[in-house]
Amino acid sequence: MTTFERDAKTPEPPWPFTGREDELELVRRSAARQGIVVTGPAGCGRTRLLTEAVRGTDCVRAAGTPGTRRIPFAAFAHLLPGTVTLHHAVRRLSGARLLVVDDAHLLDDASAALLHQLALHGRTRLLVAVTDGAPVPGAVRRLWTGELLPRLTLEPLPRPDTDRLLTAAVGDLLEPLTAGRLHRLCQGDLRLLRELVAAVRDSGVLTRIADTGERAWRGPLPLTATVREHAAHVLDRARPGERELLERLAFAEPLPPDMAEPDVTLLEDLEADGLVRVDDNGAARLAHPLHGPVLRAAAGRLRARRLARTPEQCGPALRAESAALAGRIEAADVRSMPTPVGEWLVAQGAPVPAGYAAVRARFARLRGELREAAAWAREGLRENPDDPSCRTELALAAAQLGEVTTARNAVTGRPGAAHTWLAAARGDIRAAVASIGGGQGRALHLVGQDADADADAPGAGTVHARYDAVRLGAAGKAVGRLPAGSVFAAHADALARGDGPALDRAAEALRARGFLLFAAEAHAQAARAHRDPRAARTSRTRAVALARRCQGARTPALSGLVLGELTARQRQIVTLAAAGLSNRQIAEQLTLSVRTVGNHLYSAYARLGAGDRQALPRLAEPA
Repeated sequence: MTTFERDAKTPEPPWPFTGREDELELVRRSAARQGIVVTGPAGCGRTRLLTEAVRGTDCVRAAGTPGTRRIPFAAFAHLLPGTVTLHHAVRRLSGARLLVVDDAHLLDDASAALLHQLALHGRTRLLVAVTDGAPVPGAVRRLWTGELLPRLTLEPLPRPDTDRLLTAAVGDLLEPLTAGRLHRLCQGDLRLLRELVAAVRDSGVLTRIADTGERAWRGPLPLTATVREHAAHVLDRARPGERELLERLAFAEPLPPDMAEPDVTLLEDLEADGLVRVDDNGAARLAHPLHGPVLRAAAGRLRARRLARTPEQCGPALRAESAALAGRIEAADVRSMPTPVGEWLVAQGAPVPAGYAAVRARFARLRGELREAAAWAREGLRENPDDPSCRTELALAAAQLGEVTTARNAVTGRPGAAHTWLAAARGDIRAAVASIGGGQGRALHLVGQDADADADAPGAGTVHARYDAVRLGAAGKAVGRLPAGSVFAAHADALARGDGPALDRAAEALRARGFLLFAAEAHAQAARAHRDPRAARTSRTRAVALARRCQGARTPALSGLVLGELTARQRQIVTLAAAGLSNRQIAEQLTLSVRTVGNHLYSAYARLGAGDRQALPRLAEPA
């Protein structure tokens, strides 16, 4: 591995605006009408969203600040004369066509009243940003509760968009387990994410993974000044015993009820301050994922050595976690569940047992998190390079990502699911379907197991992954041979009948159980089965939205699907770019400016989840 280093004198470039395309379009439309209030948790990107929405337009800006709550019209001081009444302030600002007000929860009462009056008169369009959970002046709250302006509540940036943002920020593709670790630590706070990335990058702990070209972070969190500032309210607890209890949680959470009994008063105070959560069983955990790593990093080497668990001590908890994952797979329910022990081992760079890694990879693969599945399989292969289960999981994930070489190198053993998907990745669907076969092996046990793994089970015989036939479009091989009443049987039956509405219903049932990739494929099949063009467009849109959450999945059912969410002009330009034409050549062919072509491509990248034009050929391939 090679270490990634950054020149300390290099200025930090602004991060690109990533995700939020639908929200951006909504805010732009609202800015052309009466305006909108955008709310959301701290650091979720409200300010950046409004900035992008008004870029290139003529607008007036104001912002609330923490230290001016007692100064009348403080937020609008740069727009108003020294002494002014509310009446004159309204008259003066009514001439502004578009007013952007950031951090409106910090407005003084006079500024809040002015904002409310401007909304009431309706001559000035207002874009207002408010932080959720903060005390808000009544006049500001009345903007949406009084229905003067519509309200848009921003959710934390989804994991796929966070991954794209991290790739742009680091300049390289981050290994999925590292990206997931950063995503969990920031909890949707993009300012914190930026500071964490800077801390990891500037500390030189990002390393290159030789066989993938991705960069990974293992080991403790670098405790920089900015990261420490985010956790100051935890590190600076002054009451005796509080810091010690927080450190115990940091090194051994969750703290069982019997271990917490002597500290119940401290726990109550920490819970009241929002630093600790206590579950229904009485076990205590730290409230924010960042606090544990910060407390561990600040503890000092000797104290950490005394408090920390060793990887060997994690054995029973890791086996329990593996059993819970396997049980969820067995029950055909792969919705997200907490898995702190495995994530802690990976974060510390400790060896991960191949058996756990294979189960974890299978769980991720069934959820459609294909790159994450491959990463877990590689973790298992670090200690046991020949483990058949991890090699099979790596082959399956790679094949469904379209990475033929990686899949071919990982395939081992007799023909099975990995060979089926390798053939599909090569484009030979007929061979892939034929490889599923029709022998006398036992019925597929809820898709949780794969053919290569089951082939070695005593008395199991050859296992035919019948649901793979459904995903490959050959439902006839699976109808009546999947568990009766299961979501997989419903999918097979709907596809065999070419029933678009039933395929959509099957897709929703799959999505509800966490099978996002399977749901995307079912919606894509529904889009081709529908006779109603509007229903087909709806199914296609849902398929694309789910496929974008599957980390670059490239399966036959999704082939050629992604272009369906683009405008006609964007599809035209993307198709030409995928064929290798430059922006200038495309502009000449379509009689457009080069800048217009570039803008269309940028919008297309955002919607397709592509980093650049190198990804376009696989996205634009025909069905």
